[in-house]
Amino acid sequence: MELTWDHSPLFSLLGFTFRYYGVLFFMTFIGAWFLLRWQVLRAGGAERDVDIFLGIGIAATWFGGRLVHMVFYEYASFSTDPWIFFQFKRGGMASHGSAIALVLSMWAFARWRGFSAVEGLDRLTFSVALGTILVRIGNFMNSEIVGRVTDQTWGVRFPRFDHIDPAPLRHPSQLYEVLLGVIVMLTLVAVDRAAGKEKRPRGLLVSTMLVVYFSGRIAVEFFKAHQSMEAASFLTMGQLLSIIPLIIGIIGLVVSLRKRIPSRWI
Repeated sequence: MELTWDHSPLFSLLGFTFRYYGVLFFMTFIGAWFLLRWQVLRAGGAERDVDIFLGIGIAATWFGGRLVHMVFYEYASFSTDPWIFFQFKRGGMASHGSAIALVLSMWAFARWRGFSAVEGLDRLTFSVALGTILVRIGNFMNSEIVGRVTDQTWGVRFPRFDHIDPAPLRHPSQLYEVLLGVIVMLTLVAVDRAAGKEKRPRGLLVSTMLVVYFSGRIAVEFFKAHQSMEAASFLTMGQLLSIIPLIIGIIGLVVSLRKRIPSRWI
């Protein structure tokens, strides 16, 4: 049954106006703190590590996501007016950039604190999986990053995106990615338990996440509308940017299962 999604990205509560996307981002970081805290404390780590890295991670996520979006999706505008980088209301975040920034920040933090960066990334995977779920819900609420036009009965109309009436039916690709995030989370929980939790090989969780998420991301991109730079391309920018982390994940799985270095925070 088709659905028309014509809701404002704003809502009011107790006299204050909020954006769904902003609220979901806030929920992401709160949930990420609890999940990372659970993983770090379970391994005997310090809670201050969680607090410090969360602050670094928030800044890195925004900066990396914003930078990659500007370079790969809005380069023409960015090259002529670099200050649009700081125009928060303009929007625009690339999940690939956020992922790269998180990896680099975890590597730097691990070097500073004296533990394995791969171990840190293993502990961070559950938080990242939560982020992939909540951020895509925010995209759906905002009628952005929509799917391609479809004649399927489960299509969704996004009048705020298409600016015509009636708007065409589109794949709810944002919800496909929400489902992908749920699959990633459930897979991580299953792998964590099957590997004996703290007995799991180092690198197993982050490699699993890379393989499951980015293989799924490549598939979902076939249902997403092309952005301006992608109009003449068979593969979308999201698919091209997913190939390398997918390969890294496959290699990581092989190495992790062969070496079986025990998981240990310090």
